[in-house]
Amino acid sequence: MAKVKTYELRTKSKADLMRQLEDLKTELSQLRVDKVNSGTPAKLTKIKEVRKSIARVSTVISQTQRQQVALLYANKKYKPLDLRAKKTRAIRRQLTKHEKSRKSQKELKKLTHFAPRKYAIKA
Repeated sequence: MAKVKTYELRTKSKADLMRQLEDLKTELSQLRVDKVNSGTPAKLTKIKEVRKSIARVSTVISQTQRQQVALLYANKKYKPLDLRAKKTRAIRRQLTKHEKSRKSQKELKKLTHFAPRKYAIKA
């Protein structure tokens, strides 16, 4: 098999990709058997190429699957953990803007009854 192009893989359906992945895996196992038996340099270099092709195909499969799941959860309140923004642990635990702006009943009463004093300062 020739080197697999990623942009060509993106146009294929999942069934085609799975079939191609199986073909590449069988080819890789055959090349490994040939490596033990004869070990011609051409076949040894082809092993690397096939391994990279398998990686490309599996990457495209997982990326398209993630895109489909992301579309499914696009307008939902909660998303799966792997689709959420990573950021940092501290940022994820911060209060939201809405939570920061909220005031308790006691604080509201304190503000209404004991409003901050305003002074007119002469210059």
